[in-house]
Amino acid sequence: MDEDSLIEEVVSAHRERGPHGEVRFAPAFYDLGDDARRSAFERGVEQRRLEALLDPRGLSTTARAVLARIQAQP
Repeated sequence: MDEDSLIEEVVSAHRERGPHGEVRFAPAFYDLGDDARRSAFERGVEQRRLEALLDPRGLSTTARAVLARIQAQP
């Protein structure tokens, strides 16, 4: 997989979950060098900012996912 595709995978808000519900790192993270990881971080920050601007409550995809998990707790 090329570096741009790996960065896109890391930037995505989607994360796999382990058998006990724990959030796992994107596997592509480990295939990136230091500069590409920095680039992925910067793009991720910008992506979450854009998502929040489009959301009526000002929430990013990540924030909505976290709130949904909290609200689903008994």
